Amino acid sequence: MKAILMTAAGEASTLSYQDITEPTLSAATQVKVKLQAAGINPVDTKVRRHGVFYPLPLPTVLGCDGAGLIVETGADVKNFKVGDKVWFCNGGLGREQGNYAEYTVLDERWLSLSPNNYSPIEAAAAPLVLITAWGALFSKGQLQAGQTVLIHAGVGGVGHVAIQLAKIIGARVITTVSSAEKAEFAKNLGADETILYKPNGFAEQVKQLTDGKGADLVIDTVGAEVFKESISATAHFGRLITLLDPGQIDLTEARLRNLLIGFELMLTPMLRDLDNARDDHIAILNQCKAWAEQGLLKLHVSQIFKLEEAMTAHQLIETGHTTGKIVFSLE
Repeated sequence: MKAILMTAAGEASTLSYQDITEPTLSAATQVKVKLQAAGINPVDTKVRRHGVFYPLPLPTVLGCDGAGLIVETGADVKNFKVGDKVWFCNGGLGREQGNYAEYTVLDERWLSLSPNNYSPIEAAAAPLVLITAWGALFSKGQLQAGQTVLIHAGVGGVGHVAIQLAKIIGARVITTVSSAEKAEFAKNLGADETILYKPNGFAEQVKQLTDGKGADLVIDTVGAEVFKESISATAHFGRLITLLDPGQIDLTEARLRNLLIGFELMLTPMLRDLDNARDDHIAILNQCKAWAEQGLLKLHVSQIFKLEEAMTAHQLIETGHTTGKIVFSLE
């Protein structure tokens, strides 16, 4: 089968389009999936650049997100059948095969039926960002109806679904964006207020929009400088959740505000083999499937690549300026 192999840690040029051995079932609870599309995420480029998470030899197949059709099931598979359309986040971190390939094999426990109204491209774009946004908003952020959330980079992969999830439960959404065009896109997703991002500026604008209080919850998807300024944009006794390492910063104001600070890394259950937590991820995908089929949750895919265009795709996502998601089509 055709696949993209990471042959070494480094630049995007280390990705190689090759023929590799097609995977086969090795356990009775596994299914084989013909991949129709594979999501491309920033973590894929970080693994490529810095190395895999496991002390295993290269080459390896990257790509955590996948969507496709089940073509074979093990004898003990109970919940799926040949022909089912599925989406999932599995592999791609250096141990299990990732989804930059034509076929993959995984345990049925880590699958969910994909939304009936999603194309394979949309389904492959979704799992990692949906689970990440859910964790930041609800599991860690404890967002409730009527509360205000500030979501940074509202038209990015995580941000654009976080806006929609927050609106589904009845929260007020403020988001930062980098242009007027992106502000309009964020409003179409449901954002109540948009702020054109500039350093040392968004916190004051958030205070103006919240009568000086600040946001009940802030989701940082950007990094250290944004996290630092977000402290003063968070309401007293509020929550500040980041997807990244904020580095060494002064937390004096965070302490005075009595903030709850948290981290969201949705890959932890897969990296640490925390199966019960991975079960929670499947529950999230199942709920998001229901909302998607009700027309409440849409995935925006800004660009589609062929598998052999992996180097170009990685270079694009590393710019940090993509809107929504980018995806490999395998059809």
